[in-house]
Amino acid sequence: MKNKIYIVLIMLAIIIGCTTSKSVVSKAENPNPTTNDTIRIANEGLEYEVIIIDPGFNTWLASRSFPRFYHSQSYLENKNILWISEWNSRVLQPFRYNTSLYEMTINYNQNVDYGYEVNYLIYNYMVYFQNTYKQKLFGYVPPR
Repeated sequence: MKNKIYIVLIMLAIIIGCTTSKSVVSKAENPNPTTNDTIRIANEGLEYEVIIIDPGFNTWLASRSFPRFYHSQSYLENKNILWISEWNSRVLQPFRYNTSLYEMTINYNQNVDYGYEVNYLIYNYMVYFQNTYKQKLFGYVPPR
């Protein structure tokens, strides 16, 4: 059976945007920053898949994240274990935490070596998520 790691979020701004008044802006003034904002990493050998869908993350990753190899893989793995554990705990408490933010659990096995790139993207998504949505999952979160 293929193990999958999914990180799928619906941008909170879409929900808020539907309930507030909107100004008319031409496409020339407001280029669509959400175009091509899906990141997918798959490795058939390890049978995993990571899909990150969040408008704005791709732009944030390119402009504000730490560069690759700034942190070691073990550092990224340790932070991911802590943050994903708290994330999954919040998914299981829908009356306490916003279900539009915590939609589904993340299947992250700390005994599997996902490699640097997967851990890098998950780590940076967790930093982006916590700063963008004003959430604190666990411990220190870089203010990027």
